[in-house]
Parts: sequence; structure tokens; C-alpha cells
Amino acid sequence: MAKTKKGGYIDRFLKKADKAIEEGIKRADEALDDAVEFGEMAASQAKKTSDELTKKAIKEKEKIQAKGIKKINEGMATARMISGKADEDLVTLEKLGKLRKAGVLTEKEFQEKKKKILSRI
Repeated sequence: MAKTKKGGYIDRFLKKADKAIEEGIKRADEALDDAVEFGEMAASQAKKTSDELTKKAIKEKEKIQAKGIKKINEGMATARMISGKADEDLVTLEKLGKLRKAGVLTEKEFQEKKKKILSRI
């Protein structure tokens, strides 16, 4: 009879051990499911944040490009203006030279005007 009693303890112990293992596996599966869910949420949030940052970067790039184009256009307009004035000054010098040859201007008057015009170029 002693053997049956001991065998009963072992069977109960093994059943409890099996039950504990099954509960542990069940808890581990639940924890894994939660981890997968949290991982998916984190990935989704990371993608959303990445998309937002990409949109901001594109907008910033467009602003910088627009500013750059504006500055280039301003520089070109200034260069055209300066170039146009230089061309006008050269035409004026030619006219002054003709006036000097014609005797309308003295050499001294011509040199003064010439000096003034050349200082602007």
C-alpha cells in the first residue's frame, strides 16, 4: 500500500508540474503577443515620425531653393544694372572725346569728366 501512496504523490507532483509548465507557456505566449503588438505600434509610430520629418525636410529644401534663386536673380539684376551703367559711361566717354576733337571741350575739361566717369566704372 505504501507504493500506491508514493505513486500518487509523484503523479500529483507531475500533474502540478505539467500544469505549471502549461501556465508558464501560456504566460510566455501572452507576453510574446504583447511584445509583437508593442513592436508593431513602435514601428508604426517610427514610420509616422519619419514621414513627418521627410515632409518637413522637403518644405525646408524648397524654402532654401527659393531663397537661393531669389538671391541669384537679385545678383544678376545688379550685375545687369552695373554693366548697363558701364556701357552708358563708355558711350559718354566716346561723346566727350568727339566734343574735345571738335573743340567744344578743352583738354582739361575732357580729362576732368573722363576721370569722374572712370571712377564709377
